[in-house]
Amino acid sequence: MHRPTTISASTALLKAEHWPSPTSPPPLPPAVILTPCAACKTLRRRCADKCMLAPYFPPNEPHKFAIAHRIFGASNIIKLLQEIPEAQRGDAVTSMVYEAKARLRDPIYGCVGVICHLQKQADELRVELARAQAEMLNMQCQNANLVDQFCKSMETKEVDENSPLDDEMQYHGNPSLFFDEGIMGNSPLWT
Repeated sequence: MHRPTTISASTALLKAEHWPSPTSPPPLPPAVILTPCAACKTLRRRCADKCMLAPYFPPNEPHKFAIAHRIFGASNIIKLLQEIPEAQRGDAVTSMVYEAKARLRDPIYGCVGVICHLQKQADELRVELARAQAEMLNMQCQNANLVDQFCKSMETKEVDENSPLDDEMQYHGNPSLFFDEGIMGNSPLWT
């Protein structure tokens, strides 16, 4: 039995926004936020329509402004944002919040302490990489030396093969003679 599907008004609106059809109504304008931004809420002041801090400190992230305010102060944040072009203000706020968090963790060095720690780790990793590369070259040289020694020993064996040996023990560089019809060829162990 097939049940009829019911679609709520919000689901229909979501579907219409994601998959517009030629007959669907135009999307609704974004909702206006009537609550003050996190900065104005923390400072307990009225948030104006053109509040400079509102785009960077939304009301749903009050901790972001609280951390930056605690370290830099509201007036310094506003001064800094006024001096920076509008396109770079978002990055500046992100940087201020990061620096403020670092200052709370390490009041003396802040971000500089984190940078120095990371540089030290990078230097240690460079040294470790250089050691690994040196070890790899050493192993390659050892491998090349082994190959050279093996080749030289094979050359000396070829010279030694020409020396008089028992004909039954000599297979003249052809192992099939040794196993097929040579010494082991007539042995009862080989069937």
